[in-house]
Amino acid sequence: MSWTSWLIFFLVLQVIHGLGTWKMYVAAGKQAWEAFVPVYNAVIFMKILNRPWWYVFLLFLPVVNLIMFIVIWVEALRSFGYNKAKDTALVIITLGLYLYYVNYTQPLNYIENRSLHPRTSAGEWTSSILFAVIAATIVHTYVMQPFIIPSPSLEKTLLTGDFLFVSKMHYGPRIPMTPVALPMVHDTIPVLHVKSYLESPQIPYTRIPGFSKIKRNDIVVFNWPADTLYGFPSIDNLHHYKPIDKKSNYVKRCVAIAGDLFSIVDGKVHIDGEPTVLPERARLQHTYKSVTTPQPIDPAMLKEEYDITDAIGHYYDTENDNAPTLAVSAATVEAAAALQANPNILELNRRIDQKGSWDPAIFPYDSKIANNNDNFGPILIPEKGATVDINYNNIGYYKRIIEVYEGSEMNIINTIAVNGKSVLLNGKSLSSYTFKQNYYWLMGDNRHNSYDSRGWGFVPENHVVGKPVFVWMSMDWSGSFPSLRFDRMFTTVNGSGQPTSYLWILIVGLLGYFGYKKFIKKKSNK
Repeated sequence: MSWTSWLIFFLVLQVIHGLGTWKMYVAAGKQAWEAFVPVYNAVIFMKILNRPWWYVFLLFLPVVNLIMFIVIWVEALRSFGYNKAKDTALVIITLGLYLYYVNYTQPLNYIENRSLHPRTSAGEWTSSILFAVIAATIVHTYVMQPFIIPSPSLEKTLLTGDFLFVSKMHYGPRIPMTPVALPMVHDTIPVLHVKSYLESPQIPYTRIPGFSKIKRNDIVVFNWPADTLYGFPSIDNLHHYKPIDKKSNYVKRCVAIAGDLFSIVDGKVHIDGEPTVLPERARLQHTYKSVTTPQPIDPAMLKEEYDITDAIGHYYDTENDNAPTLAVSAATVEAAAALQANPNILELNRRIDQKGSWDPAIFPYDSKIANNNDNFGPILIPEKGATVDINYNNIGYYKRIIEVYEGSEMNIINTIAVNGKSVLLNGKSLSSYTFKQNYYWLMGDNRHNSYDSRGWGFVPENHVVGKPVFVWMSMDWSGSFPSLRFDRMFTTVNGSGQPTSYLWILIVGLLGYFGYKKFIKKKSNK
């Protein structure tokens, strides 16, 4: 839905509200017309319900307002003496339309200065749980969201099993684009394995201003742009549409921002022709296709003694006097250097996909461009308002942007076609294009074990979720039994220097808090 459609929908809701409650306004000593004035009617209604005026803001927060509507319906009934469980059930089942029945057919005896304290323990529990859910939904949707690292694409910078808190405030909270959804659940209802949302209506992309913009080398959580499958089993196994904010959450490092000329040269990221400098705590890993030794080496020993993420099997290298050889699928530069210094290591060969060798799985999947994991581009990262020349050679980079990210996902029907060496947009010749939003290039630090922008291309700004700020818990699942990594608990994700755990500060703070509470209680008893 466009903003115009939402405005019309909002005005219709005001009429529905006014028609269903105007007699309640009059019974509470207000004027009938006050029930029909947008926003003002909500402020007056909060006074009638004996609730604070700032509740009005909660009625306009997508997802949160779904819960608040139920609260307001029930509160409206109680303000006129309708406290029975039957009344509560009917107003919820009818989505508030039961108020029409009460408004037009039942006596309206307004209870001024009504007590807000629940009459029963069950009511008190229900009220507490409901407002706890509202508070948690606000925090989860607009402030901070928990996230778990599910894969090794950022090893060893972030580890599989790290539990993160992701700030929505840094880049600005994104208003939920799918407003009819179950709170604090992504795309699937646990246990039931069904969708947690309705695909329509959709709110146009809007982001509240944040503390900062995305910078190079920031670690970013985003919705995977290429995700077209639901997060639960599909009965027909076909691709399906997924709203942007319900696509799978990924976490990668932003290696290039809008406006950068990005390239990869022999595995090294370059911006505007210059190699990038990563933060000290970033630990890149590469694949070493062969480690040749005089005698076979236990791969488990490599992991333990050299902090090698993964080493695979043995074979005998016929080109090197049948020396025992194994492959290391992921190792940091430091680990590789330590391994190379071992006198029992005859040769250590890092895997580098040579320039000009085409990998058909690498974006934009075009043999004319011949990109691969270690040699890519150069390519301009699109910037909002920037215009680029479009031709037969580079349309592969920008086709998905024009058709999908700035087309179907923005309610525009765009079709790109190539006729000989001419590029056509909706049947008309296309020689240049001006971008409508910023784009980013995100990659994993585990460079040969990461499915990232090299596999699907750009990440649009409207897919950005937030910035991880710290690891609050970390679980090691590699052993026979899961274990806690205490040294990673409450460590910051970004920043200079090596990660430092602030767990002891938390423990001291909690002990101080409970000690203070006990002291106050003891003093009060005396």
